[in-house]
Amino acid sequence: MTGSTFRVGLVQTRAARSPAANLDAVVKLIGEAKAAGADYVQTPEMTNIMEVSRDKLFTTIVPEESDTSLATFRELARKLSIHLHIGSLAIKVTPEKAANRSFLIDPRGEIVARYDKIHMFDVDLANGESYRESRSYRPGELAVLHDLPWGRLGLSVCYDLRFPSLYRALAEAGASFLAIPSAFTKQTGEAHWHVLMRARAIENGCDVFAAAQGGKHENGRETFGHSIVVDPWGRIVAEGGTAPGVIMAEIDPAEIAAARSRVPSLQHGRRFEVVEPLAEPTHLRAVRGPA
Repeated sequence: MTGSTFRVGLVQTRAARSPAANLDAVVKLIGEAKAAGADYVQTPEMTNIMEVSRDKLFTTIVPEESDTSLATFRELARKLSIHLHIGSLAIKVTPEKAANRSFLIDPRGEIVARYDKIHMFDVDLANGESYRESRSYRPGELAVLHDLPWGRLGLSVCYDLRFPSLYRALAEAGASFLAIPSAFTKQTGEAHWHVLMRARAIENGCDVFAAAQGGKHENGRETFGHSIVVDPWGRIVAEGGTAPGVIMAEIDPAEIAAARSRVPSLQHGRRFEVVEPLAEPTHLRAVRGPA
């Protein structure tokens, strides 16, 4: 970690069914983030398409090597000389399955990290909304980190937010920043977005960067928006509303060390296993002492 400050730009969008239209809108907002001084720019989950129909999705998306949006984003990162984090694109990986894939692109336009969303959003909501992400998407199997000039970034996507063990693993592997690009539903976002984002920041002593989709989409889905930056002490540094736009924040990596020195929980964590033989009550044994 260099200790120098840097500027984060979160691009909030309202993706439609047309990758070409989405690309035009996102490119414009990335340019605005750069003009505002961003060094690292993040876009939301499903940057290229928001489509609920499986048939329409698979007739529209393409493999990574054929994706014109990705090629454009690589050239844009090089042209603007920024670290560009495409929160995710729907990428065809087989005739029957897609990947919900993040791309981290460096200022040379090179893809330096890929992350496939691990946790699939298969949920029935109280208002009648139903999602079966696993019908169309293949879950990832690997957690991913990459070193930025200011510290190590841990990659994740949206529903991953609800699985704290992933973020603890990223933090224990050296992550200073947690990326959580999202397309949270309005209903779940109103209930849990802020508290979960703040919790992931606090419990790991990390900055959280979460660009989001927001508003009523062409396909009828409504997403929560509120792109957010949270500091390691759990304070909301910057936040958007529901409209498309750019949310900017100045990040000081020194605050991470300060927060972790005040609450050194990363040094004190233990892992547990079930004690055999099982009996009443069941016990869990701590199997790792303080790090």
